[in-house]
Amino acid sequence: MALIRQRKLSKQQIRRIEKQQLSQQDSLDDSLMDGVVIAHYGKQLEVQVTSLPAIIADKPEIGPDDPEPFWQPLALHDVWRCHARTNLPMLVAGDKVRWIADSNTGLGRIESVAPRTSLVSRPDRYHKLKPVAANVDILAIVFAPLPMAAPSLIDRYLVVCHHAGVTPLLVLNKADLLSQPDFASVQNLLDDYQALGYETVLTSVDCPENLLNQQDAQPHDDLLAATAQQGLQDLKAKIDQKLVIFAGQSGVGKSTLINALLPDSEQSVNVISENSKLGQHTTTTSRLLPFVTHDLSQGGVVDTPGIREYGIWHLTPDDVISGFVELAPLAAFCQFRDCKHTPNAKGCALWEAVEAGEILQRRVESLVTLQAEADTKDY
Repeated sequence: MALIRQRKLSKQQIRRIEKQQLSQQDSLDDSLMDGVVIAHYGKQLEVQVTSLPAIIADKPEIGPDDPEPFWQPLALHDVWRCHARTNLPMLVAGDKVRWIADSNTGLGRIESVAPRTSLVSRPDRYHKLKPVAANVDILAIVFAPLPMAAPSLIDRYLVVCHHAGVTPLLVLNKADLLSQPDFASVQNLLDDYQALGYETVLTSVDCPENLLNQQDAQPHDDLLAATAQQGLQDLKAKIDQKLVIFAGQSGVGKSTLINALLPDSEQSVNVISENSKLGQHTTTTSRLLPFVTHDLSQGGVVDTPGIREYGIWHLTPDDVISGFVELAPLAAFCQFRDCKHTPNAKGCALWEAVEAGEILQRRVESLVTLQAEADTKDY
């Protein structure tokens, strides 16, 4: 079989092709606009328009006897369903993108994604990292007296924040329950994290979880209502103009807090099971909910399912301890470089500090548990 030779182009032909390619690129650039991904549905994403393109297509003129064609106009703050180019990474809520709209079909195509300032990910069922949200500023770790706070889960989220480049905020919801003797330990837990330098806020948002399905529950008095409103205002002040994720056990009031912060968000709220006293998870689709309607520049909440199941198998034991702000500096003084920090570890500086009352035993035990999980390599 004779080989087909590639035709040699003249300099004039090469210049003509390059000029045509530049013209096509200029035409594409004129049609591109900025947007933010606000939701991900399978192979399609919802993108909100944050800037308009240099050239906006006009609706085609039709004759008197012609049928009305489909045409979706383009306007600032509109939300469009889009596909992404195959060479792009997996996109998530919070991603800032450049995209092009086709008013003839009502669909868009994402051409590029801006560099991310932070990325929160979690392992999926196949032990691969799955991005959850991008460009997040704050991870609000919500816990409550009921269901009982899980300190180990809070420590896990703090490690997540450290490696995702996200600021943690500890939110103790249902703080009105702290007056009951059974929940005094929760206040001590909050005090411990405050002593470590973590920002905290107390909220007492009135919600169905607090009622525990009791039909005869009495309404909150004026003082409690005022306290709840003050707590909500404190929370608003800390997350103002920030992109926030709420994480925590089911039933602690994450969706209720979002409802209070964003009355139009229409988040589903379940009550705590009377038998198990455990929450029932409600959120099913990740979505960016802006604080100010149609204005994502003012920040918002990325409401996402599954973040409570965050695994750390992809981290090393050294990665884990770097997320324990008070323990990481002490580890350098352990007798052995590969110290496991278990209670019987010889020359462990962490346990020496525990005995001296300088650090919390609970935090060292939490570190050991998380390091053991991170040390599992073979899947």
